[in-house]
Amino acid sequence: MWLEIILALLLGFVIYWFVSRDKEETLPLGDGWWGPGARPTAAEDESVRPFKVETSEEEIEDLHQRIDRVRLTPPLEDGRFHYGFNSKYLKKILSYWRNEFDWRKQVEILNRYPHFKTKIEGLDIHFIHVKPPQLPSSSTPKPLLMVHGWPGSFYEFYKIIPLLTDPKNHGLSDEHVFEVICPSIPGYSFSEASSKKGLNSVATARIFYKLMLRLGFQEFYIQGGDWGSLICTNMAQMVPSHVKGLHLNMALMLGPYILTLLLGRRILSLLGYTQRDLELLYPFKEKVFYSLMRESGYMHIQCTKPDTVGCALNDSPVGLAAYILEKFSTWTNPEFRDLENGGLDRKFSLDDLLTNVMLYWTTGTIASSQRFYKENLGQGFMANAHDRMKVYVPTGFAAFPCELMHVPEKWVKAKYPKLISYSYMARGGHFAAFEEPELLAQDIRKFVGLLELR
Repeated sequence: MWLEIILALLLGFVIYWFVSRDKEETLPLGDGWWGPGARPTAAEDESVRPFKVETSEEEIEDLHQRIDRVRLTPPLEDGRFHYGFNSKYLKKILSYWRNEFDWRKQVEILNRYPHFKTKIEGLDIHFIHVKPPQLPSSSTPKPLLMVHGWPGSFYEFYKIIPLLTDPKNHGLSDEHVFEVICPSIPGYSFSEASSKKGLNSVATARIFYKLMLRLGFQEFYIQGGDWGSLICTNMAQMVPSHVKGLHLNMALMLGPYILTLLLGRRILSLLGYTQRDLELLYPFKEKVFYSLMRESGYMHIQCTKPDTVGCALNDSPVGLAAYILEKFSTWTNPEFRDLENGGLDRKFSLDDLLTNVMLYWTTGTIASSQRFYKENLGQGFMANAHDRMKVYVPTGFAAFPCELMHVPEKWVKAKYPKLISYSYMARGGHFAAFEEPELLAQDIRKFVGLLELR
């Protein structure tokens, strides 16, 4: 008992020291050049150009030939998804991909929203920009930047966009109507990859900030999960006067907070953690320690030598699909590893899953997307200035129960002191916009409503 009390006091002091530093710092804006060679002396072309997703018979034929030549390893008996992607179920996916999946039709779906490209810091940056089809009289749309992560893409937002830009026709009030901008992170799908080392979340935040200014937005809302949550956090740290509000469905927080979990449920309940927090964090060994160990192997590879595995994945569409889709199984719900098909049909259609895979395959960007891990995490734990900085922008947080790790409100508020909305979501996991667009849209709208009442 006395040991528990002493540990609680020590941890309390560490966390108090971290939390009590209330100096409102901002990240330097800086500048960069990520294109090949030296930065040109001429001014960068700032034009915004329409872009269209295209395909060809040659592209599709090459894909089919590679699928036809697949060589799979038989799964273990009763292996399900405990060893990774089950090759027995992978055969079914490959049969659908080869014989039924219509990439031309999916390209038409991708082109339903307007696509654009523009040069920023030497890179061609791709984005979709969706304006409301109709607006209530005497109102203007709220600009909202939404940022994806890995192994996702801008396509994750296709089902939430209509709920935000055209709410009245989707059973929602038109009190909050958004104009949505979804860029591709540099090195993902149609955004050009950096030719130089060092393009991390801070550089990406600056690039996306420049994009919003180029589109004419001086103030705007931002939203993200996975890498998108870090990029949006960095933008709020960098240009807080331009960010009206920050909404997240993930927070990368493994600082001193996680040490408190070692105190056990009883002590944490005395420290103000809710019953729901305790349900999502305990038993600690299973829901935190073993879970993170099981699901972080890919991260160690991508934080150290991303190009090695990237060579294999960029050459094999089957390997690429297995590597990506396995994440859409256990990151959606860890219990799906107990199913023969990884539960992939519980939340997604094969057309949607394979469209996301195709955005990596047809653009050849799996290796460059994985480099983002090395640029952000390859320097060591808490090595970046922004890791130790708070965010002084009004913030909303949606805690989905099957996220890779639950982040209690107490932890979020320590990093984001202006947290005004924290929601325990009814269901859903890591790919919130893709899995539960209605729930995420409702929480974004709730957050903006609360913010605008202040």
